[in-house]
Amino acid sequence: MPRILIQNGRVIDPSQKIDRVMNLLVEDGKIAALDVPADKGRADEVIDAVGKIVAPGLIDMHVHLREPGREEDETIATGTAAALAGGFTSIACVPNTDPPIDTQGTVAFIRGQTARADNANVFVIGCVSQNRQGKELAEIGQLVQAGAVAFSDDGAPVSDPELMRRALEYCLMFDKPVLSHAEIPELTQGGVMHDGLTALVLGLGGIPPAAEDVMTTRDIALAEAIGGRLHMMHVSTGGSVDAVRRAKARGVRVTAEVTPHHFTLTDECLRTFDANFKMNPPLRGQGHVTGCIDGLKDGTIDVIATDHAPHAPEKKMQELDRAPFGIVGLETALGLVITRLIAPGHLDWSTALAKMTINPARILGIPKGTLAVGADADVTIIDPEVRWTVDPARFRSKSRNTPFAGWQLQGRADVVLVGGRVKFRWKG
Repeated sequence: MPRILIQNGRVIDPSQKIDRVMNLLVEDGKIAALDVPADKGRADEVIDAVGKIVAPGLIDMHVHLREPGREEDETIATGTAAALAGGFTSIACVPNTDPPIDTQGTVAFIRGQTARADNANVFVIGCVSQNRQGKELAEIGQLVQAGAVAFSDDGAPVSDPELMRRALEYCLMFDKPVLSHAEIPELTQGGVMHDGLTALVLGLGGIPPAAEDVMTTRDIALAEAIGGRLHMMHVSTGGSVDAVRRAKARGVRVTAEVTPHHFTLTDECLRTFDANFKMNPPLRGQGHVTGCIDGLKDGTIDVIATDHAPHAPEKKMQELDRAPFGIVGLETALGLVITRLIAPGHLDWSTALAKMTINPARILGIPKGTLAVGADADVTIIDPEVRWTVDPARFRSKSRNTPFAGWQLQGRADVVLVGGRVKFRWKG
């Protein structure tokens, strides 16, 4: 395995509170040393990182890889290739596959396909309920034994409060988080977009903020009663941000994530009737976008995750009410974070990177998200100033369903190392 010296980069590692220009040495797949002299003779390869940011490999804890069952949308090979292109060295895949990830065999299949692809690391999120039907608990203990790092029925809420209570209680035995898709289905049935003035004008079915807020409050109350670990997925409303903020103040073990599209876009985008703006939870009004950004700024929101949800082109080319929810996000997330959060001054680099490295690593309990000596050499080198245009035709993902086509973004991954091997180099 090559010895690599990353030279003269601005090393930002929130896990160690490091932010300064230094050299980093990678050896035998591990971080061998920080702040080493620029001795090129010691390295098989020297990467010049002048003007670049050297960060722990980015982590996305909310990715739909579709395999097994919907390989027309994405495969583990294409999804992990897209992750690398976006600067992500590790991703966690949610279990709404076909069959769902509710058996040891399915976990083993995903891990095998990941090894064959040999791209980014993949961590598996198992089902809360058998077959994601919300009726009986999945075999959580067996799934933990197989390697599952968290549990969720994402794509569907756990509607039965008793089932959710038992899931939180059971997962607490293994110190694993339950990842909640907060939605009251009875309030969202037939909904296409955020329930507001724009939906009224367009004559489209609305999805009210209360559908998320009520479930968020319920799950927080259950976690508080049990002491379980709860993570709120794809938070989209100011009300949910406030609920998480209050819960944290009380000491509830709750964390939360927000997606780039929910801190960037509003429901006004649906005036185009473009299904690439259709997602669940839906794009909200500007007040909710501001609420999400405020949550990122004050630490209420711990994680930035993509909710990467690929769909084959023919699926998104249907009428808006028939097209599936979701967009791809792995290859645009970093650029959106830099363009919409860091450049305007909402977040500094260290805070933003913490939400994409050490914070998701700690929530999932995985040994990633750090450049500490001895850690796996998962490294993302970022060009913070480069300007580029989003071109879906160049995506590594199998799908192209992005609302950001043609957008000019600032900053992107330049070089990505996984386990001490260079897995991606950007060619502009």
